[in-house]
Amino acid sequence: MNGAAVEVDARGIRDVLERYQENGWTDGLPVVPVSESIVEEFLAATPLDPEEVLFAIPHLNRELTVRYAAINAALAGCRPEYLPVVLAAWKGIAQEPNPRKGIWQSTTGTAPFTVVNGPVRERLDLNSRGNVFGSGHRANATIGRALRLALINVFGLRPHQLDQATQATPAKYTAVIGENQEQSPWPSLHTEYGFAEDDDVVTSFVIRSVMHIEARHTQEAEQLALDFTDSITRTGAFIHEYTNALLVLSPEHAHVFAGAGWDKDRLRRFIFEHAVRTREELARVGKDAISHHARWRLSSAHPDAIADTARGSGTPDRVPALSAPESVQVVVAGANNAGVSAVVEVFGLNPRLRPSSYSPVEYPAG
Repeated sequence: MNGAAVEVDARGIRDVLERYQENGWTDGLPVVPVSESIVEEFLAATPLDPEEVLFAIPHLNRELTVRYAAINAALAGCRPEYLPVVLAAWKGIAQEPNPRKGIWQSTTGTAPFTVVNGPVRERLDLNSRGNVFGSGHRANATIGRALRLALINVFGLRPHQLDQATQATPAKYTAVIGENQEQSPWPSLHTEYGFAEDDDVVTSFVIRSVMHIEARHTQEAEQLALDFTDSITRTGAFIHEYTNALLVLSPEHAHVFAGAGWDKDRLRRFIFEHAVRTREELARVGKDAISHHARWRLSSAHPDAIADTARGSGTPDRVPALSAPESVQVVVAGANNAGVSAVVEVFGLNPRLRPSSYSPVEYPAG
């Protein structure tokens, strides 16, 4: 390491970190010590009232305020200028259409997943290209971590306590990406919901997992779309009557579709039309019916089983995985260097509601 030496009380810092760990204020990794003056620096980066409530979980009787979000952003290692993105993500989470707040304690192991659009990506050096799901960029890492730390410290969602995840997902540490607008052949995600291409906007999802798709074998749009469809319709994804997905395309894959004259809507419609499984395939894994109570997929032999909506269609032996084309959202992210994309399994894409939550990023005037 090069550069001027800085004298610090390393032993004192380690003692503080151990104290934070003993109090359960971390996600398992060391956090950044925080003082009141540091919190004030963060609050100066937003026009919002420090006592404004951003998100609440009523059955836990706990609320997240702007001040608490700022404290956890500082703990996470954010810079103060990251705070408006953190707050926008929380506002998006609060709008997410799935009404079951208990989802945050789910045995599935849910995680917040954030997509950032607009010039703010460049201002904060937020990664939207190579290694987009990986390490190396402070903004991506710490903005997502700020959300998790607040879930731990404000809502008490700690493993083996209120967090009931059976195995969970690494995305519970952090999951923030920028959309690669510059290398996308299509309008960006946020423009589909009324924002301008150069608006700073955060999109919030609640997810189960991120599934890697290796598809370097074809330059045919239909073949590529069927490959993604097969991943979306895997039987392990048939948790409820329908499934939902955020398709994160590499620029290379996006340009395969665009080069064939496909826009996002055509891709969504194609996936919707082909995202089916036969009743026999579902019966083989015990998922040919749904629960009357929870709408989870289960065997038709189960006492709580009822027929799914496919039985009322003209093709009762072909069961749709998606309820509408809008059940698939499309984002372009990652480097333009290989045919590698991802399917993010998400909760709450209800076509009758806004399929996701969009929040503008607010900075103080001037």
